[in-house]
Amino acid sequence: MQILKCLHTAVPVSDLAKSEHFYGEVLGLVKVDRQLRFPGAWYQVDDYQIHLIQVDRLEKLPNDLPEKWGRGHHMALSVADLETAKQDLRSHGCEVQVSASGRAALFVLDPDRNIIELSENRT
Repeated sequence: MQILKCLHTAVPVSDLAKSEHFYGEVLGLVKVDRQLRFPGAWYQVDDYQIHLIQVDRLEKLPNDLPEKWGRGHHMALSVADLETAKQDLRSHGCEVQVSASGRAALFVLDPDRNIIELSENRT
């Protein structure tokens, strides 16, 4: 088997409207059309997608290191300017945790406390 690339990440959410606000308005991701009958929303990031899937009962994974969100299950997204991203998130009332590793990255929680890493794109 040869894996060619990542296509999408499915993220279970308990309140689709709150999650759509976070991913669409706070993170500024582009929502794309989906032709499925169950509640959800798809967002495009370059050639990758994030699939929000409404669930009736959200099972939480334990976060044994709440002071180090990067050690928990998370997805990582690249940003052009980390300081601007941090300011934008805080202006929306989001708690932000700077990476404990010292690298240019931070972590934020979505409305269901799913962890998202934002790293500065240094290409």
